[in-house]
Amino acid sequence: MRSYRYRGLEITWLGHDSFLIKGSRVIYTDPYKLRVSEPKADIITVSHDHFDHLSQRDILRVSKSDTVIVASANCRGKVGLGLETIFLKPGDTAEVKGVKVRAVPAYNINKFRAPGVVFHPREYGGVGFIVEIDGVRLFHAGDTDYIPEHKELEEANIDVAFLPVSGTYVMTAEEAAEAARAIKPKVAIPMHYGAIVGSRRDAEKFKQLLTGYCEVWIPG
Repeated sequence: MRSYRYRGLEITWLGHDSFLIKGSRVIYTDPYKLRVSEPKADIITVSHDHFDHLSQRDILRVSKSDTVIVASANCRGKVGLGLETIFLKPGDTAEVKGVKVRAVPAYNINKFRAPGVVFHPREYGGVGFIVEIDGVRLFHAGDTDYIPEHKELEEANIDVAFLPVSGTYVMTAEEAAEAARAIKPKVAIPMHYGAIVGSRRDAEKFKQLLTGYCEVWIPG
């Protein structure tokens, strides 16, 4: 397990869409099949209610009594762990323990489960999150294609963007690179590979496509 350091934050990929972010607060994103139980979370973000993002077992593994969950609205009624939970729809914001969180849309436009039926419809209400901690802005895209709303994120001054690259249910490496070029983060980190679909080859292709645009860290 390798970590990346950015302006005082330590970022560790835990597999799939799961990251551990350590700064003045400890944050986990979409914990799934975790091999760690420490440090305990101050905040856990959950992008949508699919099993590989909303995993009660993994949330409990890294929770303490005052952990706060920030989840998409479609997780309402499905968390049920006795922890304080804040539900956000795209466009909603919250401030938790000094950390600012904004939900942004996450949906498919060209990944289909059946003719004309995408895996993650816009109306389903999945989200990505912009998380601001210790003066650093992180963008966790969630399960999404490259969508028009990503073009608006250049104005958000994203420092680090976590983008899915495996295709099938989310962006391909090519689409993720296009999203990164629109968002213009200082650092891009590929995710959503190696567990359900996709492999390190997708991450490496993503990095190659962004040569000269931004730094890319491949976590594993």
